[in-house]
Amino acid sequence: MDSGYAAGALRVSDAERDEVVGRLQEAYAEGRLDHDEFDMRAHLAMTSKTRDDLAAVTRDLAPVRGHAGSALELAEPTGEDRMLAAAAHAVAVPTLFVGPLVLMLVSGKRSEYIRRQAREAVNLQVTLLLITIVTFGVGGALYAVTWILSFVAAVFALSGRGFRYPWILRLVK
Repeated sequence: MDSGYAAGALRVSDAERDEVVGRLQEAYAEGRLDHDEFDMRAHLAMTSKTRDDLAAVTRDLAPVRGHAGSALELAEPTGEDRMLAAAAHAVAVPTLFVGPLVLMLVSGKRSEYIRRQAREAVNLQVTLLLITIVTFGVGGALYAVTWILSFVAAVFALSGRGFRYPWILRLVK
């Protein structure tokens, strides 16, 4: 038997491909990939033949915990962080972008999780405001939908999971 094959040259299974696509979905939800790059990488993962091909798809998406980043990046969100992140989504309903912006500027310095969630809420509200202005008020009907999305995002934030609103402009970084 020839043992000259490297582990990377071995063919992959559907389960291994699905695991990589799951990691890509996590990276997309975290904001590490944009939509086009996610689509391209998911296609590459699903058509990969060997472990080397599959590893190339996620090589630059190593978990954050693996590098020596700041303590803010590495820390799990505390109960207070989750509560403030949920408040950033909830307070956006009556205050538009002002409430989440204040939370982002005040509490975002202490917790990257709060900052990321408040930034999402600000970007959603700014996008909706621009749509409403461009459509001369007709786009204001979208605010009813955003109340539902804000509630869903608040629940995600309370559970400690990140939430990204679909189809918004990400003007605030």
